[in-house]
Amino acid sequence: MVTVHYFFDPMCGWCYGASSLMAQLSQRDGVSLVLHPGGMVANRAIDDSFRQHILQHDQQISRQTGAVFGDAYVARIQSAVPVVLDSYLTAQAILAAEAVGGDPFEMLHAIQLGHYHQGLAVNQLDTLAALAGSIGLDEAAWRAAMATNEAQLHETITQTRALMSQHQVSGYPTVMIETAAGWQKVPTSSFYGDFPRWESFWEQVLGEAEADVSR
Repeated sequence: MVTVHYFFDPMCGWCYGASSLMAQLSQRDGVSLVLHPGGMVANRAIDDSFRQHILQHDQQISRQTGAVFGDAYVARIQSAVPVVLDSYLTAQAILAAEAVGGDPFEMLHAIQLGHYHQGLAVNQLDTLAALAGSIGLDEAAWRAAMATNEAQLHETITQTRALMSQHQVSGYPTVMIETAAGWQKVPTSSFYGDFPRWESFWEQVLGEAEADVSR
């Protein structure tokens, strides 16, 4: 088993761009994917200038990664409707999903699709509850976990930042492989749009890990 650490933020466009690669990795046998939310933005309403900044970067992300930003999302960013970004509540939703037996990456992906494709207000508890239900979680149990895990959220984000500082990495998404020899950063951006090479890379990583165990 290879432990892979994923440093991310639910409101990070580049993390959405990397979501197809990470979804493929999350389904791979022999990989234990550990999620580390970063807490990039806390309940912030975006202004007109930042809306334009987002749209410009989204175009770059789409070109480089192939990620599709949904019409509903683009229309919402372009409109005068208030848009609030909240990395904390969305990260808390992921922790709550894991607490009730769900797959934290599946919850992250549901949030990303809800925001970047469907244009949903993922800063709202009811929206997140519906997304939890959409991946098969019991909404009442998920809401109960949300009511009790705020302290865990802040501890988790603090640990994320400490780990990133310890391993001298910055920015999202960051992927690192944990080995007996230390932690190795994966050049994730070099694999954008190239699933066969991404697949080959992890086959090699897993092969080397099996060889190390058999020695």
